[in-house]
Amino acid sequence: MAPYAFAAVAIGFLFFFGHLVLRKLQHKNDFVWNRQPVTFRKLTLSRKRILETYPFYQQLSKKYQRQFEHRMVAFIKDKDFRHRYENEVSDAQVTYSAAVAIQLSFGRANYLYSMMNTVLFFPQAFQSPTNEAMHKGEYNPRAKVLALSWEDFLTGMAIDNDNLHLGLHEFMHVMHFESKHSTDVDSARFHKYEQKILHHIMQPEVRERLDNTKYFREYAFTNEYEFLSVLTEYFFESPADFKSGFPVLFNYLKTALLYKDEWIFEN
Repeated sequence: MAPYAFAAVAIGFLFFFGHLVLRKLQHKNDFVWNRQPVTFRKLTLSRKRILETYPFYQQLSKKYQRQFEHRMVAFIKDKDFRHRYENEVSDAQVTYSAAVAIQLSFGRANYLYSMMNTVLFFPQAFQSPTNEAMHKGEYNPRAKVLALSWEDFLTGMAIDNDNLHLGLHEFMHVMHFESKHSTDVDSARFHKYEQKILHHIMQPEVRERLDNTKYFREYAFTNEYEFLSVLTEYFFESPADFKSGFPVLFNYLKTALLYKDEWIFEN
C-alpha cells in the first residue's frame, strides 16, 4: 500500500476515534459541538418578511438569526406541508409552523424531526380518526403526520403569556416520541432528562407542592407525554415564573433542550 494510502487510513481512524470520544463527552457533559459551522440558506422574500414578525426570532442576535433562518429553510425543504381541504398551504402556514419547530429544537444538532414527514393543516379543530374526539392537534407516529388546527395554532402564538401554545405543545410530542426511538445524542440526552423530570415529580415533597400550588394546569398530569408538552409551554411563555417556582424542573428541561438563557429571557 502506498504511503499516502496509509496516511489516509490513519486520518480516517483518527476522525472516527475522535468522533467516538466527542460522542462520549456529549453524553456525559450535555453539550453540542456540531452545530452547523456555515449558515447560507435563505428564505424567500415573502417568507422572510413573515419570519421577521416572529417574536422569538426578533430577539435573537444576528448570529443566531442566521442559524435560525438556515435551519428553517432546511426544515421546510425536508417536510411536506398540506392543507386538508385546500390545494395549497399559505406562506404564513409554512413559515410559522417551521419557526415554532425550529424554536423548540434550536439547541439541538438534530433539528429536523426525523420521525415526522408531513404537517397537515385543518382550518379549525378536527375529528380524530383514532378516537373520533375533536382535537386541536394530533401526532400520528405511524404515518409520520402532525395535524394542526390553524385557528388554534394562531391563537397559541398570539397570546404569549397564558402558557397555552398549540404549536410548541404538538411539536414536543414529536420530539418526545423521537427520543424514545432514536439513538442520536440529542435523543439520548432528552430521554435522560425526561427520566430525571419524572423521578423528581414523584418525590413526595415535590408532588405535594405541585398539588398545593396547582401551577401547572391539570391536563399536564394526563400522562408523561402531556406533562412534557405542558412544561414546554410554560418554559417558553413564562420562563421566569417557571424557574422561580420549580427551578429543578426548569433546569432539567432546559438541559434536555440544551437551551441558552439568552434565547428565552429578555436581555
